[in-house]
Amino acid sequence: MRLRNIRLALILALPAVFALAANAQPPAAPAAPAAKATPLLAKPLAGVDGKEGVMLTVEYPPGVASASHRHNANTFVYVLEGSVVMAVNGGQEVTLTAGQTFYESPTDVHSVSRNASDAKPAKILVMFVKDVGAPATVPAD
Repeated sequence: MRLRNIRLALILALPAVFALAANAQPPAAPAAPAAKATPLLAKPLAGVDGKEGVMLTVEYPPGVASASHRHNANTFVYVLEGSVVMAVNGGQEVTLTAGQTFYESPTDVHSVSRNASDAKPAKILVMFVKDVGAPATVPAD
């Protein structure tokens, strides 16, 4: 009798199982890795009205690049870990390793910013001198 009840319960549950299967959503695709910016400091500059200094780190997972952008700031980059490829419009691509630096003027378009490695992460320290309250990064025109 007990086996018959189990069979009956399974038969009665089948329509619900098929309905669930028909409405099931495929698993979401994992998000593509992206560069991660971590703000460290933002301070108005003493004696320089309307300007502030902003510091942040940017971590690039292996093989990751940033889209073309601009900073509208004097931008100083110091490579902390790994290696990165950098370029501004009209300039040569350069590959930088830990301890090396890069500069962008307020009018530059940062056309290349990527991890040089497909296997190891990279991390940079960025310092902006920009107008107080202006966004640190904007898409390239």
